[in-house]
Amino acid sequence: MREGVLVYDERSERMDIRFGMEEYYGGLHCGECLEVELDKEWVPTRIEMDCSDRRWYLVGIETNNLQRLKVRV
Repeated sequence: MREGVLVYDERSERMDIRFGMEEYYGGLHCGECLEVELDKEWVPTRIEMDCSDRRWYLVGIETNNLQRLKVRV
């Protein structure tokens, strides 16, 4: 598994994972599974988009900001 942080790519309008200075996952799609680090534990989730307000969210994860969350795929 690879670890990185979530970032928003304005060009593709998708969330992406940044692994290094210039290395990216390539854009996440609805339904993709990943793990997010919360309180030093890895929690499985999947990414989805609320079509009514075009907001990305992680299923079962309570947060208003996905930017810079530590994830692994």
